[in-house]
Amino acid sequence: MKQFWVDIRPWRKDLATTAIESGADALVVDDAERVRELGRVTTVAENGDLIPGKDIFEVDIVDKEAEEEALRLSRTGYVIVRTGDWTIIPLENLVAQSDRIIATVTNADEAAVALNALERGTAGILLTTDDPAEIRRVADVIAGQGAEVILMPFEVTRIVPVGMGDRVCVDTCSLLADGEGMLVGNTSSAFLMVHPETLENPYVAPRPFRVNAGAVHAYTLLPDGKTAYLTDLAAGDKVLIAGHTGTTHDAVVGRVKIERRPLLLVEAEAGDVKVSLVLQNAETIRLVAEDGGAISAARLAVGDRVLGSVAEGGRHFGIAVAETILEK
Repeated sequence: MKQFWVDIRPWRKDLATTAIESGADALVVDDAERVRELGRVTTVAENGDLIPGKDIFEVDIVDKEAEEEALRLSRTGYVIVRTGDWTIIPLENLVAQSDRIIATVTNADEAAVALNALERGTAGILLTTDDPAEIRRVADVIAGQGAEVILMPFEVTRIVPVGMGDRVCVDTCSLLADGEGMLVGNTSSAFLMVHPETLENPYVAPRPFRVNAGAVHAYTLLPDGKTAYLTDLAAGDKVLIAGHTGTTHDAVVGRVKIERRPLLLVEAEAGDVKVSLVLQNAETIRLVAEDGGAISAARLAVGDRVLGSVAEGGRHFGIAVAETILEK
């Protein structure tokens, strides 16, 4: 996710409170102690968590020499840049060469431009405003900046019970929606979308915060493009939630439940690409159809089409690596 910073210089308690309540990642202030009285959030100040001139740098982009200075400093930490006439070219030059650029903006429209420069966008934005409502508007822009994933329909080719094993329920701190899900797979190269427990059924009440994601060994995609084993997830981690159209957002893990349950192997393919996933064998576990509908594992049939995604295979501690790795 993109960094959302708010400049509270000079100090205004109402702006700081709104920024914290809107999910700002950091506040730039003159005195970090004032922020600590309101809540726990990263501060940029001489007495803050990040120290100007040491961890964070500020550069006014007035010429090519200033651009080069910003790039040099970005090898050490984040660089807050200001572009006087708000032409996009200097930002594009910086974004093309660094992933530590924070652009200063004054409103939601400018934030959207900065976050989409050269499509990848700046690492984040620093908002300067006197309007608490503008902080909330920019927060909404940031919330919509999740990277899209390319989804494709896979045709189910095999469904077979495989006996008992340990499966993982991921309980998030968000209320998830119909048509969303986590991308989970037996390998790090292909994933199926597992639907949250948002739907009514005769057996248990809906738990829209929960994804019964799969067996402990399975990989899931994370917001930063890395993967994690389901068994390694813990409270406070973030997981990637994808919609059936490919839009994404992240969700904070509140709890992970690992329990021994009967398991089911699902295999599917799209052309030459194959995907598989071991799920709990139960009616409440569902995959996602092309239209966003949910298909229960208990009713899944060979020939059904379910959504999934393909990623570059081969991971080392969750990070994609360019080496030959065969997963079966």
